[in-house]
Amino acid sequence: MDALFSRFYVRALALCIPLLLAGCGSLLSSAGPSRHAVANNAENQGYTLIDLSAQTIGPYMRPPESVLSSAVALPSVPDIRLVPGDVLRVMVADSAIDGAVFAPLASGGTVFENVRIDSKGTISLPYIGREKISAKTPNEVEGLIRKKLKGIASDPQVQVSLTGDLSGSVLVVGAVKAPGRFSALEGPLTLLDAINRAGGPVLEPHLIRVVVRTGNKSYQFNYEDLLSGKNHVLPPGAEVVLERARKRFVAMGAVGDPGLHDLPSSNPSLLEVLGSVKGLNEAKADAAGVFVFRLVEDKASTTGETRAHAQVFRLNLKEPAAMFLARQFLVNPEDAIYVTNAAVYEWQKIISPIVQVLMLGRTIEGL
Repeated sequence: MDALFSRFYVRALALCIPLLLAGCGSLLSSAGPSRHAVANNAENQGYTLIDLSAQTIGPYMRPPESVLSSAVALPSVPDIRLVPGDVLRVMVADSAIDGAVFAPLASGGTVFENVRIDSKGTISLPYIGREKISAKTPNEVEGLIRKKLKGIASDPQVQVSLTGDLSGSVLVVGAVKAPGRFSALEGPLTLLDAINRAGGPVLEPHLIRVVVRTGNKSYQFNYEDLLSGKNHVLPPGAEVVLERARKRFVAMGAVGDPGLHDLPSSNPSLLEVLGSVKGLNEAKADAAGVFVFRLVEDKASTTGETRAHAQVFRLNLKEPAAMFLARQFLVNPEDAIYVTNAAVYEWQKIISPIVQVLMLGRTIEGL
């Protein structure tokens, strides 16, 4: 009696499962909507559906490769203005032979090493006293010292040079291999000079945003722009920050490697992006259901307000010409690439539990 009841229960359950699955789609796991749901609900969901073809792809194509610039950044030597923290080497020589306070120039003069400008912008030297020199150039400091030595030395010769140039150095931090402050004593630094001294970027060039702060203004570049000819000389005391550019996309559905990914290049095609996520999953994917979801922000010409509207691009990769369209279509940062499941795979998700229950029933009958 118990065995008969068990067989009846299992068979009833096997009959009920397809009805439950057919009547309640939410019971089936899925990474997103079906191809038909995306295609048929554009008006109700408030997005624009664009079927990619040779006639419609024009506004969404990858831009042509930019022409490389032949310009180079030849440094011009800026005036160095001393700041607190700079370290100086001061040499004073006297032409007098007898009774001179300072050594003659022939013997190298009298040298004061490691003269640091204090927090108030002053230095202190023998026979000169304490003098404020911040914001002055080394040449102006030489003139100041000669003036102070009038009457003390007969014909003083003065040389002031920087040995620690906080005022002329450049700070490089962020996504570089060896961040730090780098001296410009050997000559002015360009942006690429400073980044190379910091070991270079740790990410691909198109994923690097370079922010420059000079104290008066700030501006930014993509690192690829610098390599394409926009390199320039940094002003003394500048700060350079390399950070990750937000150039990412999301891959969902029946792809080989779903998730959040960096764009593979600066202007990637849909074909390139699909290749970076290992293509379509052959066991699950519906090649006719390749979608790109995009949020576009437009600024109204009258009010200046920014409004966003959604676009969904559909590509049928079952058509051979679609490969060329995928090679031309430009994927933007923050796009979502979604590939729907094939109908046969959805049917397999329905059939598999039924087959499992039937196999369970046969096992019980055999007991």
